[in-house]
Amino acid sequence: MIDIKDLRDNIDEVEQSLARRGYILKKDKFIDLDGQRKLLQVEVESLQSDRKILSNDFSKLKSSGEDTRDLTKKIDSLNKNLKSKNESLKLILESINTILLDIPNIPHESTPDGKNESENVVLRTVGKITSTNKVDHIDLTTMIDTDLAAKLAGSRFAVLKGDLAKLQRALITLMLDAAQKNGYEEYYLPYMANKDSLIGTGNLPKFEEDLFKTSDSLYLIPTAEVPLTNIYRDILIRDDELPIKLTAHTPCFRSEAGSYGKDTKGLIRQHQFEKIELFKISDPSSSMMELEELLENAEEILKLLELPYQVVQLCSGDIGFSSCKTYDIEVWMPSQNKYREISSCSNFGDFQARRANIKFKSKNKKYFAHTINGSALAVGRTLIALIENNYNDNDKSITIPISLQSLLGRDKIFLN
Repeated sequence: MIDIKDLRDNIDEVEQSLARRGYILKKDKFIDLDGQRKLLQVEVESLQSDRKILSNDFSKLKSSGEDTRDLTKKIDSLNKNLKSKNESLKLILESINTILLDIPNIPHESTPDGKNESENVVLRTVGKITSTNKVDHIDLTTMIDTDLAAKLAGSRFAVLKGDLAKLQRALITLMLDAAQKNGYEEYYLPYMANKDSLIGTGNLPKFEEDLFKTSDSLYLIPTAEVPLTNIYRDILIRDDELPIKLTAHTPCFRSEAGSYGKDTKGLIRQHQFEKIELFKISDPSSSMMELEELLENAEEILKLLELPYQVVQLCSGDIGFSSCKTYDIEVWMPSQNKYREISSCSNFGDFQARRANIKFKSKNKKYFAHTINGSALAVGRTLIALIENNYNDNDKSITIPISLQSLLGRDKIFLN
């Protein structure tokens, strides 16, 4: 959530900043509602002051034994008026809050301008593309079974069998071990979250259609970012505790409401997928440095796996709702002859901290913290990249990187 003070004091500048990402601020509506709020607050405060005076007068009359009936009528009338004004003020404040919850984060000054992903900036390409494979991962093995998954659950699910299930488990272990080595504390988390948690991260109310909701109004988490962020919701952190670095492996659940017809084969776009999340809470002065370190931590996994990838900085029109600056890591997918996103690393500034009320205390003053997070990595897409980049057509096997061999106990997996 952006700072309402900035909206009140610098609304034209905020409007221009949001226009960088293609968002049209409801400026006139906000100004009108905020004007009504000011008038109602003045009226409420005036009525409260009058009520205090009348209450004192009532006490004096009653203690002296005088007739209080006329004064009682005045007080009753004032209370009805005050109740009505408070109800109107509550509705106005709710309307203002609805506007605030709809407003995305303001792009950081270092985020390049652009309308969509075609204007993202490739920063670097790492690793050499050596694979000549052109066959999609789903056609290389029967150990990825989408037909069985459809029988069990429906479309956009997959069952992994045998050695590929073991390979996925090994990838998860590798990623968590690397996170711990880099100073992240591991958490095991609920796979469901309540409404307040999803409001805190910016998933609600705007993106409810992307979520799976249970009958008791909980939501399956779209990413471990949601519970990790909300561990510190309504918490005041000491400045000497910063930065806080957390990690978790969870399944992630997404409805893919806007993805009809996209990536319908295989593991690329699933309703349920595994991911390792890296999450940080930082003071504002060092959050951009923390983002760079988190990006480096995510890249480390791809280097360990010897997979070719590129790092892309997203333009203002492509960054996520809550982000002010984002890097995507894209891994090479031979069958598609292009790089595909495997991690997104973002700095949210104080946007999520304001929504979730995450503050830190420094020199007896309280400040909103900054939050940073990213994937290290999306496990399913990492599995695809390993299968396609390391496929050996001569014996229908995939070569296992050295970093995984001790976890699997072999240097090859034969596909069938």
